[in-house]
Amino acid sequence: MSDEIVRAITADGSAKVVAISGRDLVERARNIHTLLPVATAALGRTLMGASMMGDMLKEQNGAVTIQIKGGGPLGTVLAVSDCDGNVRGYVQNPHVELMEKAPGKLDVGAAVGTDGTLTVLKDIGLKEPYVGSIHLLSGEIADDLAMYFVESEQIPTACALGVLVGTDQSVTAAGGYLIQLLPGAGEDVIDRIEAGVQRLGPVSRALERGLDAEGLLREVLSGFELEILEKHPVEYRCYCSRERVSRALISMGRQELTSLLEEQGEAELTCQFCDKIYHFTSRELQALLDEMG
Repeated sequence: MSDEIVRAITADGSAKVVAISGRDLVERARNIHTLLPVATAALGRTLMGASMMGDMLKEQNGAVTIQIKGGGPLGTVLAVSDCDGNVRGYVQNPHVELMEKAPGKLDVGAAVGTDGTLTVLKDIGLKEPYVGSIHLLSGEIADDLAMYFVESEQIPTACALGVLVGTDQSVTAAGGYLIQLLPGAGEDVIDRIEAGVQRLGPVSRALERGLDAEGLLREVLSGFELEILEKHPVEYRCYCSRERVSRALISMGRQELTSLLEEQGEAELTCQFCDKIYHFTSRELQALLDEMG
């Protein structure tokens, strides 16, 4: 079952929904960053949340960034999605030892922390990106994203995210959903959605039963008729390139780049999203300085 996003709307127009199955993209992030289980769960949830939010953008070439700074041992957790839901990200401290609420139940909230903020940046082609920030509610990420929508965008939202990590530390399943009320939705709609959320229970258990993205939607909203709007694959995708890294070096400014050349004679930069290393010789650094004029 390859990773995909499914977008739908209830036939009565009361809610729009998006769901993701993301085992492969979370496993790729785990391999790139050599994540231990609690970091896998935290980054995996953040990546999938960003992916669904990116896919909801109406702006082509738009992007969504989720940055979580909770004061916990994981440090900063960051994920960036393009407008098709393809994501990349990292966690500041990927090797935090196992933290469990109970045997087999990772304590993501404690690892992320609640003494801090969740910030969302939406780049929709304007001069400045839209930035919304809230104080963390639980550090469990799904609750915090739902609260972000309520507080920053005034959209009643239900969100659930789950990552299952096997005994060998690999990702066995990952997925989640976002349900948002549309204008005019009545109290009865809220009651039916809440009942569906309760009925489905934790996403991780639903994933264990083998549900995919569409299966999650159909089960959590079994009280509604659904119209599937779109289904498409998503993946962990980094956009780094030598050209981009060169531009980053140039953006340091002439003075800093000259100092780098004089003091080190070369430069080695590592992409924080995919860990690819870019090496620049003294001749290449000089060429960048010459390019600056």
